Amino acid sequence: MNELTRMDEMSLAGAALRGAPWRAATIAGGAVAATSLVLGVILPGPPDLTWALCSGISLFAWVAAIGAIARPHDGDRVTRQARLWALRHPWRFSLYPGLGAAALMIPVQIVVDREGVFGAVWDAAWGGLLVLLVTAVITFGMKGRAQAS
Repeated sequence: MNELTRMDEMSLAGAALRGAPWRAATIAGGAVAATSLVLGVILPGPPDLTWALCSGISLFAWVAAIGAIARPHDGDRVTRQARLWALRHPWRFSLYPGLGAAALMIPVQIVVDREGVFGAVWDAAWGGLLVLLVTAVITFGMKGRAQAS
């Protein structure tokens, strides 16, 4: 069987994410960010806007990625095939939501936290790695849906 290139994998991951529940992901991420910020105001110590925003970004990525592959047999033919590929290759699929989350976290780290570029990339890379790991583990657990009709 032919090996897929990184570009092919990126296209498949993008096609699988095409039907993601973006509205639900945005609401969930926003709710977590707002809750984290409110708890930071209520509880002792200063509120941490960077933590709140990065937590919201992480949940946004998780809801979008897992929601996209939750129903692998819905959508058009290309989307179905891409979702089935994502379920069969959880680590490769999870790389792209992780990279997306890290890319969204870098400006937050630079602008809100006033970190330098290298510190921002370092912190965002750890956040993206966490998104990758959690997404991969959950996707691996859903792998049986690829065989179910």
